[in-house]
Formats: sequence, C-alpha cells, structure tokens
Amino acid sequence: MIPATTPSNFVRDTIVDDLKTNRYSGHVQTRFPPEPNGYLHIGHAKAIYLDFGLADEFGGKTNLRFDDTNPEKEEQEYVDAIKADVRWLGYDWDGLYYASDYFGQLYEWAVQLIKDGKAFVCDLSAEEIRRYRGTLTEPGKESPYRNRSVAENLDLFARMKAGDFRDGARTLRAKIDMASPNLNMRDPVMYRILHATHHRTGDDWCIYPMYDYAHGQSDSIEKVTHSMCTLEFEDHRPLYDWFCENLGIHHPRQLEFDRLNITYTLLSKRKLLTLVQNGMVRGWDDPRMPTLSGFRRRGYTPEAIRAFCASVGVSKTNGIIELGLLEHHLREDLNKRSLRAMAVLKPLKVVIDNYPEEQSEEMEAVNNPEDASAGTRKVPFSRVLYIEQDDFREYPPK
Repeated sequence: MIPATTPSNFVRDTIVDDLKTNRYSGHVQTRFPPEPNGYLHIGHAKAIYLDFGLADEFGGKTNLRFDDTNPEKEEQEYVDAIKADVRWLGYDWDGLYYASDYFGQLYEWAVQLIKDGKAFVCDLSAEEIRRYRGTLTEPGKESPYRNRSVAENLDLFARMKAGDFRDGARTLRAKIDMASPNLNMRDPVMYRILHATHHRTGDDWCIYPMYDYAHGQSDSIEKVTHSMCTLEFEDHRPLYDWFCENLGIHHPRQLEFDRLNITYTLLSKRKLLTLVQNGMVRGWDDPRMPTLSGFRRRGYTPEAIRAFCASVGVSKTNGIIELGLLEHHLREDLNKRSLRAMAVLKPLKVVIDNYPEEQSEEMEAVNNPEDASAGTRKVPFSRVLYIEQDDFREYPPK
C-alpha cells in the first residue's frame, strides 16, 4: 500500500478526481501487463509499485496480464519468473490473464472494423509501409490497397487467419489518417502474419495482433479504469482512444509516467538477454544483473525496493536516479532488521599480563541499535583475548 505520507502526484490526483466525479462508478481497476520475453528488472519495480499500490490505496483491484502477442520471443520460463518476482515484491494479483485469452474477441473486433470501413488488408511489405508513412514534416501516402471493398477485405482477412499466406505477405491496417501529425495514426498495422508456435495457444493462430491494437482492447475487456504506461506511450494514446471509441467499448483512461532509469545500470531487456545468451553472466538471476531476481540474490529486500520506488516519485519528465539512493534504502532497511554478531575470522591470541589470571567479566552489547526488541548479548572479557590479525601491528604506522 502507498503510505499515507507519500506526496501526491498527477497519476494519483487523476484517480482522486475520477472518484470524485464518479467517472468509473467509484471503481479503480489497474493492471500490470509485462511481456514474457525476459525477467523483470529494477525498472519494472516502479510500475508494479504504482499499479498495485494505487489500486490498494483506493480499495481497487489489480490484474496481472501477460502481453503474449509475440510468440517468437516469449516462453513459459519468463511467465513463471515474473509471477515469482511480483509476489516477492509483496504483491498479489486479483486476476491472472493473458492477451492470448482474448485472441478470439480481438479477431471479431477487427472484423467489425473492416465491416465499418475502418480497417483494410494491405499487401505492402514492412519496408514499403515505412516509406509510405512519411516523416514528421511530410504527410504519408495512402496504400494502393486502402480502398479495397469490405467483401474483399473480409475474404482476405479470413484467409490470413486460415494460413493461406506466407509470413509478412499481408497485414491488416486501421484506416485513419495518413496526413495526421502523429505518425502512430497513419494507418497503423493491427495484425501481421506469423507462422510461429505460441507458448499457450500452440498453432491455433498464424496471425497475431500488434501491441497497440491488443493493449487497449485487453484493458477494456478487463474493465480497467486507469491504464498506466511509461512516457514513450504518450504518442500512442490517441490510437488507444481511437480503437476504444470506434469499437464502442469500455474506454479506460491511459496515463503516462516517467521510466525508472538508474545510474550505471543497464535496463534494456534485449541487451540483458544478450548477456545471458552469450554466457557473460550465469543466468537472469546472476547477482550482477539488474533483474529483481538478481537483486534478490544480492541480498536486497523487497521492503527496500518498495521504499526506493516511493522515494523517487512520479513525473512527466524522464530523468536518472542515483544508484546510491537505492543503496541508501537497502542500508536503512537492513539496519532495522539485521541482528549484530561479532566474530574473529583470523584470530590472534593476546595475553594481558597485568590482568588477574582467574578474573573475567562481561559486557552487555545491544543486538540491534534500531530494534529494542532484538535484546542484548553478553560479551566476555578476560586475561586471554583473541583479536583479528589485521588489527595488530608490532610496529604501528606513525
């Protein structure tokens, strides 16, 4: 739960305003939607903290939904690791879903858009689509296949689903505006052909929805109220809204916040995967990795990571957080919970000549200065003591 002392931010303020205006009937439903193409890293901790923490604060619910629309890169191993990491951080989901649960509904909605004249099957290659899209200063050019009849589009899309075409031969695209100043609105691709085995649906499908098409509709199916994303999705929000509005379905509110970037820390899943595949580290949970499982093996606590996420706040500007702040919260947490112990690892016997041979005494030491309930321990003192060899110098430095 987000502490009551946590300063408010624009995401939290938006939820508060929506509750006041009864925008979603006084309900808060969030989701954490990772793609199962790698292990979660420390950057994901902020999103988890917001998605679960804000819902918890306002008595809402959070779903864990796997965005499994890219079968070539996704594995069950990653699904299991993500579940374990979310639970380790101290959270549990109210609903467990997969984008693949909705493949049938997403297909039916695509057919609806075709019938409404708002989607078409395009024969342009990926490179040709890029060329036709235009630039930030020049409008795009319409596909020569944009004005196919509804009947032809329905037939071709059904044949795409049936596996009649090779990978990349055709796509289904939304028919929006090739002159839009937002490149994401220039007839974006909704479906591509990909003959690949999916880790859950097997070979049932050979067409897969693109993220921009699947994401908003998955949110809608789950009745998500506040869909929180990082800032790179801000330009995608008009497309998110367009699909919901043109399908006439439940319309969540997308909110974008800054990514968590940390000094000296690599947070690209693609590059982290390269380290694993090339054997430069001993797996995703190598203590040198910035993954949550790596931090866990390094000795970090979930409490420290949650406190760190609370301290960095939420903004609309990407920045870089000092690694020292994360280490500070770990020291703070371990200082409160760790018992103190004393040991001599490399003993050197010391005899105090002027201390009585038969005499001994005990001193009382506190087990944890930060926790009175940890109690105390007795430390003996006598004529014969053992000290660390490194602490002794026959000829000390001047």
